[in-house]
Amino acid sequence: MKLVRYLAKIALVWGIVIGVATAADGEDKIVRIGFQKYGTLILLKTKGLLEERLKPQGYTVEWTEFPAGPQLLEALNIGSIDFGTTGEAPPIFAQAAGAPLVYVGYEPPAPEAEAIIVPEDSPLKTVADLKGKKVALNKGSNVHYLLVKALEKAGLSYSDIEVSFLPPADARAAFEKGAVDAWVIWEPFLAAAEAATGARQLANGSGVVDNHEFYLASRNFVDTHPEAVDTIFASLSEVDAWINANRGDVAEQFSPALGLPKDVLEVAVQRRQYGVKPITPEVVASQQKIADVFHELGLIPAAIRIDDAVEKPHQ
Repeated sequence: MKLVRYLAKIALVWGIVIGVATAADGEDKIVRIGFQKYGTLILLKTKGLLEERLKPQGYTVEWTEFPAGPQLLEALNIGSIDFGTTGEAPPIFAQAAGAPLVYVGYEPPAPEAEAIIVPEDSPLKTVADLKGKKVALNKGSNVHYLLVKALEKAGLSYSDIEVSFLPPADARAAFEKGAVDAWVIWEPFLAAAEAATGARQLANGSGVVDNHEFYLASRNFVDTHPEAVDTIFASLSEVDAWINANRGDVAEQFSPALGLPKDVLEVAVQRRQYGVKPITPEVVASQQKIADVFHELGLIPAAIRIDDAVEKPHQ
């Protein structure tokens, strides 16, 4: 009887240990994804494809929307999300601030998907006319680099203008009230502003910047859940392939998810390319140029190596 009671106690202890371990595994198997008001990730969310692909691996998915890339990467930095998407500039600012991020993929260049716009009746006709003017943008976003390079192309320096750092919603309000002279913004906010206000483009990214979209994850997530990263990448590839094969239907699917008119989204969709790819040395070199420019301008406190934040092949 003593032996039976002893074995029962052992079984009880192991049952508790296994139960605790299973609960911990369950907590670890939540994939927390940050997305913005556009792009492949929001269609992936709408279709429910990722949940379907990850469920057999024991994962559930949580989605959180962010107004822009810098805010999304701040959440990644503090551990609130595991994976997300931004443009070129936000991960540079985040890496410079010590965020443990990893580049895991990118979308093709989309230079027409961001622009410097002015009100319809503005006297400003060229980027050179921005000298001494107030320009709104989201600090640390992709458009930050567009502004720097567009000014340089026009013979101006970054210090020749007055920058007003505002998130998209506040920038739109300031733009419509005339509180700023120009606004540097990306899709779909760009197409929405053009449709609603008649805003004119002084310049977009064509011939100035690449405007890549990047998929990023926390270092811990990449290291401990490589199978989930691979599944997310494969799911993004599947959605991008659907977009390229069904361009006419994309805006219709985006519209209810984003709360934007279909005709606005049709314009935004045509200004982008789709087809997620693994990070290449060429893309790393392109990002490094941006990082070096930001360091020279004093926008980031220290030089960084983009390659330090690139996912290495799974061992």
